[in-house]
Amino acid sequence: MTATAPTQAAPVRLEGADWRERERAHAERAGALTAARRARVAAGESHPIDDFLFTYYSYSPRVLRRWHPGAGVELADASDTPRAEWRWYATGRAPGSLVVDREAMAAEKAGLLGTVERMLRLTAARPASFGCFGLHEWAMVYRQAEHRHDVPLRLGKRGTDEVVEANDLRCTHIDAFRFFTDEAVPRNRFAPTRETQALLEQPGCLHANMDVYKWAVKLGPLVPGELLLDAFDLARDIRWLDMAASPYDVRPWGAEPVAIETAEGKAEYVRRQRGFAERANALRRRILAAAFTEPVANSAAEPAA
Repeated sequence: MTATAPTQAAPVRLEGADWRERERAHAERAGALTAARRARVAAGESHPIDDFLFTYYSYSPRVLRRWHPGAGVELADASDTPRAEWRWYATGRAPGSLVVDREAMAAEKAGLLGTVERMLRLTAARPASFGCFGLHEWAMVYRQAEHRHDVPLRLGKRGTDEVVEANDLRCTHIDAFRFFTDEAVPRNRFAPTRETQALLEQPGCLHANMDVYKWAVKLGPLVPGELLLDAFDLARDIRWLDMAASPYDVRPWGAEPVAIETAEGKAEYVRRQRGFAERANALRRRILAAAFTEPVANSAAEPAA
């Protein structure tokens, strides 16, 4: 799979004062979003909800702080700034300007860009499924004396196992499914693999929607900084629901449980899940519009049930 060939249209021009103000506002917003994480690191502390976006995805606050204008934008009076030494920047059409070198990035990272584009397009086009109720986290501790997080189970071990056994596991996301316990694996309706990931990902999945942030980071300077932070914002909001609906008791960290073992909890989970699906697909469309031109050719895929 190769990435879409870039267009040769004249870039949008941002004057120096304009892009520097956007850069300043971005750094301020990124600083606010990462302040708590940076403070915890300095103090040697951790947070079972918020730290996930920095440990699982392994992207430091510094990644979020760096602003890019995105592909097709020419920055006036930028050639004498440190940005001129950044990777994937090139001289623009006007003297003293810089642009993101989309052509060079597409040539060197064709495989990566093709994969990201395919994941975004296929996931956005697939019908969302809202019947999982966040049980992936429960399946990760099913019939286990020890579990991944140093946080007590809200219903205890027996109560947690009973919830798994009373419900249908239908996880479609490989990076959640791969953490299922051995006893939980055969209970899942699907058997996701890395090879089938693009065929199973669907916009109702919380983890697939958190991954929009990952895809935005992987596209680097092709994605405008403001869009990257929007994706991070979404991932953070999703993570809070993910843990609130999990078997863990995260009330000490400010997350009230979404008790998916009850009808009311399931309804609340689905309501919020639908909102995240809409936000994630809107971000997918924005990223595709910013970084790519033509759709990647793909055979039709069956939607996840």
